[in-house]
Amino acid sequence: MLQTTLLHAVQAGAAQLQHYFNGRFEISNKEGANNLVTEADHAAEKAIIEVIQNNHPDHFILSEETGEIQSNSGIKWIIDPIDGTVNFANGIPICCVSIGVEKEGEMILGAVYNPFMNELFMAEKGAGATLNQKPIKVSTKSELLHSCLVTGFPYTYTQSPNGPLEVFEKFIRKGVPVRRLGSAAIDLCWVAAGRFDGFFEHSLQAWDSAAGFLMVTEAGGTVTDFAGKVYSPYQPHLVATNGSIHHELLTVINGGSL
Repeated sequence: MLQTTLLHAVQAGAAQLQHYFNGRFEISNKEGANNLVTEADHAAEKAIIEVIQNNHPDHFILSEETGEIQSNSGIKWIIDPIDGTVNFANGIPICCVSIGVEKEGEMILGAVYNPFMNELFMAEKGAGATLNQKPIKVSTKSELLHSCLVTGFPYTYTQSPNGPLEVFEKFIRKGVPVRRLGSAAIDLCWVAAGRFDGFFEHSLQAWDSAAGFLMVTEAGGTVTDFAGKVYSPYQPHLVATNGSIHHELLTVINGGSL
């Protein structure tokens, strides 16, 4: 039942993305120079929440724009109605609906749907990850120097040692390809699918990573915080890899050389 509701919810959100894409819609700004929210974000969020509440009216909901709809339920839905809003607002089809389902503090289901590429990623705790119903696995590369990486940058940049630009520079100076797609959920799914070997980001919210990090772990990868500890979507730092390059990547992120 949960999985069916999850599928219907991401489809409902994606229908709103398709409706508004490349059209005219209202855009406003949150904290940070280009931290956008659009009319489409609100419409997708409304459609997603409606599906969830019609099927599970007592469940807890955490969503990017609405915030918390609290309850005493042990099930929590963590929603990003549009991950990659800047891309969406500029007509760039690298954006998606991302929904994670948490039970008693453990992520058990995740779905990430990019309708513009017709890619639906789903994961279930202990049952693996899929892309359009076909199983996916992380890559097998074993050397960081020969990996293809992806990262993101915060809208509000914090000056700190080993910050996003400092880490990025280390890789670029060594010729390591590092991409910046603008959607953490897609970044994580593409690590899960073996397209990227690793992803790191210094500042994420729970809705950015809840579904995607389960996708990576269920595809055989490794996800931790910057200290190498068990990952929680309720803290900002994330490293996700195929597992083989994880230690090397953590070393560089924490100030080591490549």
